[in-house]
Amino acid sequence: MIRRSKGERIFSVFNLIFMLLILLVTAYPIYFCVIASFSDPDKLSMNFGAIWLPFQPFTLSAYQKVFSHSLFVSGWLNTLFVVIVGTLVNMVMTVLTAFVLSRKGLLLNRFFTVIIVFTMYFSGGMVPAYLNVKNLGLINSLWSLILPGAISTYNMIIMRTAFQSVPEELSESAQIDGASPFVIMCRILVPLCMPTIAVLVLYYAVGHWNSWFNASIYLQNSSKFPMQLVMKNILDSANVTEMIGDIGGADKARYVELIKYALIVVSTFPIMVLYPFLQKYFVKGVMVGAVKG
Repeated sequence: MIRRSKGERIFSVFNLIFMLLILLVTAYPIYFCVIASFSDPDKLSMNFGAIWLPFQPFTLSAYQKVFSHSLFVSGWLNTLFVVIVGTLVNMVMTVLTAFVLSRKGLLLNRFFTVIIVFTMYFSGGMVPAYLNVKNLGLINSLWSLILPGAISTYNMIIMRTAFQSVPEELSESAQIDGASPFVIMCRILVPLCMPTIAVLVLYYAVGHWNSWFNASIYLQNSSKFPMQLVMKNILDSANVTEMIGDIGGADKARYVELIKYALIVVSTFPIMVLYPFLQKYFVKGVMVGAVKG
């Protein structure tokens, strides 16, 4: 073992303390929302500082009201459809486009790249986008949340750079053996770039999961609303008051905050469960896609 100097040990201690403080600052708000959603609303409303344990008696009334909402089940099903199908469409489009643009022999490669990158900095705006969706007959359809954003230029560039980082000799040897470009992409490039693909899956899935604005524009039938838009409508004070109804004996205003905390937990829990499984690919995937060599 290398013997560390006194200065290095002091730095390690301060670095550890600093990282623990960063962890506390970032993790405590999530922890607060979780324990507050189970706390007694009377005691929670009288507290003005940090809390570390739920105020007893524990209550599940906020979750009961959220889960019993008329649009809760349909909202979850719509969100799952958009996240799963949307992410699949995104990845197919991203991988195919990145593969084509990563090939050195492509005619007008630079021209196509410039045209595609141009769309990342300049867009038509909200009104032309709405008219485009309307003319395609996608109004009030879940496909309006998927097809208009079928590919992200930024993610495509990351994927293309990851493909370019794979030694060209591998593709050439496979081509000599009779492999078609599609086989080269599926059997060689995609397996070698799985860390980057895992990161892009996370990017796209989180984007679909958190999206509500497009749904509020393109969808008219409330039964097709994704979960995020349903929760946004619930958070409206009038809707929260209607949800509370005859709940408990406390002031209704105190239960408003309780339901808001429960909504935060419900909306973030699935992504928090998914992220640890992709975390090991995250740093490696971003670096492979960002640096060629």
